[in-house]
Amino acid sequence: MEVLNKSIHDTPSQPGEYWQWRGEKVYYVKGGIDNPHKPPLLLVHGFGASTDHWRKNIHILKENYQVWAIDLLGFGRSGKPPWEYNGTLWRQQLNDFIQENIGQKTILAGNSLGGYASLCTASEFPDSVAGLILINSAGPFSDAQKKTPNVTQKIIGLVLRQSWVSYILFQRLRNKKNIRKTLEKVYLDNSAINEQLIEDIYRPSCDKGALQVFASVFKNPQGDSIDHLLEQLECPLMTIWGEADPWMRTKERGAKFKQFCPNLTEYYLNAGHCPHDEAPEQVSQIISDWMEKCL
Repeated sequence: MEVLNKSIHDTPSQPGEYWQWRGEKVYYVKGGIDNPHKPPLLLVHGFGASTDHWRKNIHILKENYQVWAIDLLGFGRSGKPPWEYNGTLWRQQLNDFIQENIGQKTILAGNSLGGYASLCTASEFPDSVAGLILINSAGPFSDAQKKTPNVTQKIIGLVLRQSWVSYILFQRLRNKKNIRKTLEKVYLDNSAINEQLIEDIYRPSCDKGALQVFASVFKNPQGDSIDHLLEQLECPLMTIWGEADPWMRTKERGAKFKQFCPNLTEYYLNAGHCPHDEAPEQVSQIISDWMEKCL
């Protein structure tokens, strides 16, 4: 019988389980077996994504490591209560998950918003985190926070805080055609964009409370500055940057990370905002090599 070669991008998501946290359900996935020589790995998605965004990396990394992935509260299959969504909430969630479910020091790997949440966790709870991997990580530096917004920026900020604006923007962004258009802008290799990826992003947007989560993220203060968090960081750090990210000046941003954490390991890849999903084999190999050498 002829065996068809499937693309890594066709990898299905692994079924997960639910954990109760502060009265809300939190979805997570676990793969692989315990490696007595290496700490487990916890993968944290970006804004609008979920554990599904790590399905390819889980498939690869579970061969040698214990791998976990979690849906941050407000995203994916996790609950979406009308709370304030920020780094403080998510770092508590991640730390409690490590303490209650994983039970040992863990390597955190986060993309975009998930990178910022992971950095907040590693800085605040050093006893929970053995290492940190940031992939096109979001979050503000203090010099940007100190800048006084110009008139245009102030007007945009005020407009985005209006409930009716949030509603219109949310409805527009979650349209499947617009999800594809956005992905085509932020992925360098569009062959990584398929119906499964689009459905994985669209599905949670239909959940009750998804609009309120979307609005809350834009309305809340930015949170602790990255430089402040890096100054507190005790564990090894690796940064991975997709250089073709249209949302970030990755070289400039990477240099700032290096300024505040000179001993970090860094990689720049020919990819967009989500290199772990766009180039999963390359990113998974980088993660594996770093874990073998540094931890």
